[in-house]
Amino acid sequence: MTTQGGPPAGPGSEPPAEPAAAAWSDLDRPPLRTPALRRALCGEGGWRSLDVVAGTGSTNADLAARAREGEAGGAVLVAEHQSAGRGRLGRDWVAPPRSALTVSVLLRPRVPPARWAWLPLLTGLAVADALVAVAGLPARLKWPNDVLVPVRGRGTGAVSTESKVCGVLAEAVGDGAVVLGAGLNVSQRDDELPPPPATSTGATAPPPTSLLLAGAATLDRDTLLRAYLRALRRRFDDWEAAGGDPTASGVGAAYREACSTLGAEVLAELPGGPVLAGRAEEVDDEGRLVVAELGGGDASAGGVPGRTALAAADVVHVRRAG
Repeated sequence: MTTQGGPPAGPGSEPPAEPAAAAWSDLDRPPLRTPALRRALCGEGGWRSLDVVAGTGSTNADLAARAREGEAGGAVLVAEHQSAGRGRLGRDWVAPPRSALTVSVLLRPRVPPARWAWLPLLTGLAVADALVAVAGLPARLKWPNDVLVPVRGRGTGAVSTESKVCGVLAEAVGDGAVVLGAGLNVSQRDDELPPPPATSTGATAPPPTSLLLAGAATLDRDTLLRAYLRALRRRFDDWEAAGGDPTASGVGAAYREACSTLGAEVLAELPGGPVLAGRAEEVDDEGRLVVAELGGGDASAGGVPGRTALAAADVVHVRRAG
């Protein structure tokens, strides 16, 4: 869980609104249908409000500013274009207008903050739920905040290693609020995606992809947004009703089943440069990744020597070895 420590780049940094005609300049990337989305998702759909803006710096930053002003939970903010999107540890995330889903929600969980480490995990799980349900893709999760899908290799038809289609950012704001952001690549082409992330540890980083390149059953962003927000509402409500207990809510079992990190040999890059090598054995009830270290280690995971429990805030990267 990332806690914002300073004033965000809020609504004052928004770029000019896109003219209505420009929003339809690329028929492969039509604008979202806000009135229909509100009818489907607000009120009985579980969300209090839903706004779609043509452009902004960061939907997370905008909702964080609104949270500081006392706004109630249940707000959804979607941007057709973000100019200053952020991932974990302040990494940039930018996509062409209307080529992605950039969406943030404001929640005020009635759960002790000690349990909030599950919020980014259940957000990724909700994205995976939506992709399985409406995009027909076997989405998997990379702890702690990435959603992966298989992509067929160009010209060969061979399935590549899993590629990153979505990232999640959870930010605690003030007293009792959290903003959950997701950036889902939908229709980007190869030349519109960033290069694969560089590694300094010899680990394998999932390359970026989009639903277009993954051969999704639909690229309709309205359909994808509805499926995601319904899944997120369901996962969050179950988790909150269980007092944040991942076992009683079913979130823990569902996440572990979908998590491709488990069972893999990984390299965990820690702040300051140290690298922990081992096998990812479990995600514990606190949402931490438990790594059985190669060559032994401390007894931080349930008192078992050679096993280390890593919280999301404890790591810079966790990547497959080799």
